[in-house]
Amino acid sequence: MVSEPDGTIRVSRAEERRRRRDVIEEGAPREGVDIIRRVERAVIVGVQLPGRTTAEVEASLDELERLLDTAGGVVVERVVQRREAPDAATFIGRGKVDELRHLVAAVGADAVVFDDDLAPAQQRTLEEGIRQKVLDRTIVILDIFAQHATSREGKAQVELAQLGYLLPRLRGWGAALSRQAGGRTAGGAGIGGRGPGETQLEVDRRRIMRRISKLQRDLKDFGRIRETKSNERDRNHVQVAALVGYTNAGKSSLLNAITGSHVKVEDRLFATLDPTVRRLPLQDGRDVVLTDTVGFVRKLPHGLVEAFKSTLEESVRADLLLHVIDASHPDAEAHIVAVHEVLEEIGADQLPEQLVLNKADATDAATVDALARRVQVELGADPVVVSAVTGQGVDELVERIMLRLPSVRVRVEGHVPYRRQDLVALAHRRGTVVEEAHTDTGTQLVADVDQDAALEMRAFLDADPFAAEPEAWER
Repeated sequence: MVSEPDGTIRVSRAEERRRRRDVIEEGAPREGVDIIRRVERAVIVGVQLPGRTTAEVEASLDELERLLDTAGGVVVERVVQRREAPDAATFIGRGKVDELRHLVAAVGADAVVFDDDLAPAQQRTLEEGIRQKVLDRTIVILDIFAQHATSREGKAQVELAQLGYLLPRLRGWGAALSRQAGGRTAGGAGIGGRGPGETQLEVDRRRIMRRISKLQRDLKDFGRIRETKSNERDRNHVQVAALVGYTNAGKSSLLNAITGSHVKVEDRLFATLDPTVRRLPLQDGRDVVLTDTVGFVRKLPHGLVEAFKSTLEESVRADLLLHVIDASHPDAEAHIVAVHEVLEEIGADQLPEQLVLNKADATDAATVDALARRVQVELGADPVVVSAVTGQGVDELVERIMLRLPSVRVRVEGHVPYRRQDLVALAHRRGTVVEEAHTDTGTQLVADVDQDAALEMRAFLDADPFAAEPEAWER
């Protein structure tokens, strides 16, 4: 506060801001540290900018409503603001902020959730104007991830994304501006007792940076373990098909239907965060590994993509992407575009892709057929129509996986002595044994195996299967 010459007291702008924050309801953010907060009744806000249709905005708000439902909140009202460009200070304009303040009070909401990412300054200004906590789409997704993460790696990834979101939002109100000092500060003496000291805000920021560094080191360790497993699969010539797709498209249900496993299935967004790996034996004798990864969503926060990069890299290393699509969803084509955007961001957009139209049982056949034709025309793809619930099309999908995954096999014939029965086991493990007969001195074998197995068996083969291609032996 500043005293004027006439005796009046003028409140500084900083003090005025603090006083306005004092009237915010109990439980609203003060220090900016308690970012993840339970929301029970929310008003959601979308902004329609040029180039976006009303249908697109409403579809995005519908998804935000589902996200809030998954996070444990209820949407009591939705607001759409049409603007030529976002307002730099409030995103929606000060007039709309006043309108929102009255609406929030009228419906008894405890939060306003924006469908777009808010800058830290915008979030703070909106909280002061609406006098209630303000969240954005990113923090809702982070909250859902925090609820569903179960493994150590998943929890570390979520915490890293949360701290990355929190760091620029630390604010120094009230006690956060208090100073630390060492020595006998009461008397103003002592080494370290002079000078301004360190604010609590700086302490919080330093602690967060230290924790971020620790999480990044931990995730590198997890990444090395994952890479070791991947290299082991490469050495054993195990091919990988990764299930990717929009969240709640039915990837886990399809994994169960294909492999007969019992992976957790839940009709909620982001029910699966940690990678799930299952073995799928094919009819030609090969074993394929199926991996189920985290689902994608519109406007997937970049911080989440970065934090989950090691998990998403399971898709990058795959030999085939099984892009699962909810055929019953009215925005299925928009979901395909959103998934392709994320695949491009992680560098998996050039991998072979098989489109899978799932949930055929949840809609009529005409709708699925129309979607399949549009996919064929627009993407030049040949989708497989399946239902993980009824089993429709699952056998066809497995056959398509077998055809899409290249099989480099050679026919070998020979006599393997009993002292080298490990080669017979190798033929069973890495190929298909066509004929097998036991003699007095060994095993007469006819098998289709991969090139490396054929090289190990070469000394006992009747004929050199690569005689016409000597460069194949240069290893």
